[in-house]
Amino acid sequence: MYVISQPVMLKLSLYSLAFLCLIGFFTPQAQAQDIHYSQFHNPVLTLNPGKTGIFNGDKRLLFSYRDQWASVPVAWRTFSASYDQKFYPKRPSNHFFSGGVSFNYDRQGDSQLNLSNLNLFGSYSKILNEQNIFTIGIGVGFATRGFNTTDLTWDSQWTGSLFDPNLPSGELFDAERISFFENSLGVNYRWQKSNRNKFDLGIGVYHLIEPGVAFFDDDDINLPRRFNGSAIYQTPLSEKLDLQLNVLGQLQNEYSELLGSALVKFYLNQDKRGKEFQLHVGVGYRTSKSWFPIIALEFSNRFYVSFNLERDVSAFQADTNGKAGFEAHFRYIITNVKPVKLKLCPIY
Repeated sequence: MYVISQPVMLKLSLYSLAFLCLIGFFTPQAQAQDIHYSQFHNPVLTLNPGKTGIFNGDKRLLFSYRDQWASVPVAWRTFSASYDQKFYPKRPSNHFFSGGVSFNYDRQGDSQLNLSNLNLFGSYSKILNEQNIFTIGIGVGFATRGFNTTDLTWDSQWTGSLFDPNLPSGELFDAERISFFENSLGVNYRWQKSNRNKFDLGIGVYHLIEPGVAFFDDDDINLPRRFNGSAIYQTPLSEKLDLQLNVLGQLQNEYSELLGSALVKFYLNQDKRGKEFQLHVGVGYRTSKSWFPIIALEFSNRFYVSFNLERDVSAFQADTNGKAGFEAHFRYIITNVKPVKLKLCPIY
């Protein structure tokens, strides 16, 4: 079976970068409508169901936290947690299944507009050969969105000479909390020559069946589909140095976003098995005009923690008082000891 060469994969990655750049350039921009992270390559189940089970190991636990703007009075915070694992067939085979679960919580604004969702994911991976694997994944879930009017003020509370918070708001909502079903679909292609030399190309779609999200019964408002394409390429530069490039393009109704980052991985201790240590340093930029330095640590190929600060350089910068947002990620991977009789692809 044909194995795609590294030069060809590099060309594919460059073509992907160019394609995503075109998406970001020609699409009008607006404020984000969905949960999003600058380090999108970490909370992968918020990005693409096709990435369920696509990692070097058997079980994976992920936590992510984002504070959009640390100094803006209107707080905007996001938290995500997920778990996924592989399910191998009893006999050696060229395929396997994976499953996972994720929880997301997002709150923003004086109204404390919040979103909570719980999702289940399943994927099927076909091992094409020793270096190539194709995965398709689906996700289903339940979500609830609501707000609180306690801290809000209204024009009807202004008497003409003074503000009276005891006056009625004059606003009647049919509901202050709604619930709806989530659904998603994604595919991912991975080429992997070694644990340090690999390439991922994925496409994900969320809110396939656009759910209604109106707080008024007479309004017909649906949550628009979110499309994204991502590319992640890692290659060794020397014996103890790797380069990782990450690119993400997203479209949701009138909202568009292009995000890219580059990481240099330093292998500081690779001599003792079980005591490996890596330092990752990098920087990223998103087309909504913000940039973010990244630092991460990885221990024993199991524990991983990363942080980044995000500095807004748009016209909104004056409202942030020059202070940066914050993002943190934690990952833990378990690799089971395989029976001797089970011969698996080097990727997994």
